Amino acid sequence: MANAAEWDEVRPVSRGVSLLKAENVAFVLFLAYLLIYPSTTDDFSIGNTAYFMAITLMALSLALIWGKAGILSFGQTAFFGIGGYLFGIYTLNVLGSGATWVGILVGVMAGGIVAAILGYFMFYGGVNDVFVGLTTLALTLVLQTFMAQTAGPEWAVGEARLNGYNGMYVPQISIGDAPLYGRPLYFLYLAILIGVYLLLRWLSSSRWGYGLVALQENRPRTETFGYNVRLMQVQVFCLAGCIAALSGALYASWGSYIDPSSMGLTAAITPVIYVAIGGRRSLTAAMISSMILLQLSQSLASSAPEYALVIFGVLALLAVLFVPEGFMAALFSAIDRWVFRRARVDPGMGTGGVSSETPRVG
Repeated sequence: MANAAEWDEVRPVSRGVSLLKAENVAFVLFLAYLLIYPSTTDDFSIGNTAYFMAITLMALSLALIWGKAGILSFGQTAFFGIGGYLFGIYTLNVLGSGATWVGILVGVMAGGIVAAILGYFMFYGGVNDVFVGLTTLALTLVLQTFMAQTAGPEWAVGEARLNGYNGMYVPQISIGDAPLYGRPLYFLYLAILIGVYLLLRWLSSSRWGYGLVALQENRPRTETFGYNVRLMQVQVFCLAGCIAALSGALYASWGSYIDPSSMGLTAAITPVIYVAIGGRRSLTAAMISSMILLQLSQSLASSAPEYALVIFGVLALLAVLFVPEGFMAALFSAIDRWVFRRARVDPGMGTGGVSSETPRVG
C-alpha cells in the first residue's frame, strides 16, 4: 500500500489539478474580457453590456433551480417584474441618500417572499415536475394581465404611477444624489453578477448543493438519507426568486423604466431557451451563453428582428434533441476529456511513471 508520505505528495497535485477544468478556465477568461472591455469600446456598448449582465442574473437563477434541483420554472420573469416594480415604487416614494440601495433590497425581498409562499404551497402540496412549470407560467401570465390594466390614474402607489403598458418611471441607482452611468454602473453590475455567480458555485459544492442534485435524480431516495426534500425545494425556489428579483431591480434602474411586457410569455420563455442552449447544469455555461445570446439578439433586432426568436428556438430544439447537456457545457466536457484529462496524467508521468491520481504501491 502507499505510505503516508506518498499520499501527502499526491494530494496537493490532485487538488491543484482538479481546479484545472474548462469551466474554470472559461470563467477566468470571461471575467478578464469583461474587465478590459470598457477600455476598448464606447459608452453605448458599455451600457448595453451592463443591461446584458442584469438579464444574465435571471438566467443564473434559472440555472440554479432547473439545472441543480430539476425544477423547471417559467416564473422567473414574474419575480423579475416584482423586483423591478417594487424597486421603483419604493424609490419614488422614499427620497434621500441611499434610497435606491434600500429599494434594491426591498425588491429582492419582495421577490423572495412571493417565491417562498408559492413554493410552500406547491411543494408541500405535492406539486412537482411539469405541474410546477404550469403553475409558475400561470403566475407570470396573471401578473402580466393585472399590470397591463393599470394605465389609469387610479393605479398609483403614493407617488409611483404604474401606467400599464405606458411603463412606470424608475429612478437610477445613485450614490448620494449622483446617479450612476457608464463605467461606474457597468462595474457595479459586473461585481454583482460575479458575486452572485461565485455564491451559487459555492452553494452548489456544499452539502446543500449535493442534496439538490440528489433530489433532482430521485426525491424519495434522497428523503431516506435524511434530507428534508420539500424544505430544500422551497429554499432553492426562494433563492432563485430573490436572484430573479435582483435582476429585475437592476434592469428597471438601468433603463429607468419597466412595463408589463417584462413579465410576458416571450419574456418567460427566453431565459429557458438561453439556459437550455448553453447548458442548464453548468452555471458558467449558462452565464456565458446568456451574455452571448443577448448580444446576438440585440444584433438581430436591428437587422432581422423577426428571426431572433426563430433562430433561438431552433438552437434550443437542436440542444434538446442532440446535445441535452447544452452546447457550451458539451464544449467544456470535450475540452476536459481531450485536454485537461491528459494534463492530470502527464504531471505524474514525470515522477517515476506514476499518474497524479494513483500513488505508487509500496
